Amino acid sequence: MHTTLQPGRNLQAVIFDWAGTLVDFGSLAPTQIFVDAFKSFDIEITLQQARGPMGLSKWQHIRVLLDDADIAAQWQRHAGRPASDADVDAIYARFMPMQIAKVGQYSQPIEGAAQVLAWLRGQGLKIGSCSGYPRQVLDVLLPLAAEQGIRPDHVVAGDELQAGGRPGPYMALANMLALAIDDVAGCIKVDDTVPGIEEGLRAGMWSVGVSLSGNEVGLTQAELLTRTPAEVTHLKQQAEARLRAAGAHYVIDSVATLPEVVAHIRARLASGERP
Repeated sequence: MHTTLQPGRNLQAVIFDWAGTLVDFGSLAPTQIFVDAFKSFDIEITLQQARGPMGLSKWQHIRVLLDDADIAAQWQRHAGRPASDADVDAIYARFMPMQIAKVGQYSQPIEGAAQVLAWLRGQGLKIGSCSGYPRQVLDVLLPLAAEQGIRPDHVVAGDELQAGGRPGPYMALANMLALAIDDVAGCIKVDDTVPGIEEGLRAGMWSVGVSLSGNEVGLTQAELLTRTPAEVTHLKQQAEARLRAAGAHYVIDSVATLPEVVAHIRARLASGERP
């Protein structure tokens, strides 16, 4: 259900996630490192398990994985006790240097991302961003992405807000404050994860899900080429269904097709609609 207000509201900003949305087609960097970090503690997790909590801050992501029944049972057998927050700290401490070392390998922009950011700026829109990545990882990623034309006006890391991260609205709202946006309805949040969609909704923003390039499909472009068109369509439909079930107002294959959605939202705002 959409409420109406006086017409003439304007779109002001688009706030993006990073891995799977702007860079790293398939969102491989964080998932593979989770697998490797758990392996270093003799705990076997699959890429699919690692993807489950994607979008959360990395510490919280590890906590959720350790609460998974299969992984918790492995930890119990390995350690003789349930996993504690101190164990989360230990895995996080192992994960961080591995992620810092590897994130550059996965920093390639998703096709069309730089052009879309340039188009948004040409439309007079501000560009925010936020990530489940901690600041130390973003410090490596951001200059590499900037060389490829990915330069948001503001970036919020997953570990730098006392209020917490996704699925809470805090990182999206921190972008709004930093960019001096005066109406949450004038913002679009773009994300490839369920917690990221929830973040945008809780912040009162339009939420746009990204299916094919992101975590919900979870395949690289090379891996997609090994699948039949019917298989790719099925994977995309499943991803879209999960993102829509989370509340996404729109779902697109990748950021490259965002301009069409921006036009739709602008028209809805002009007619007085809000998210």
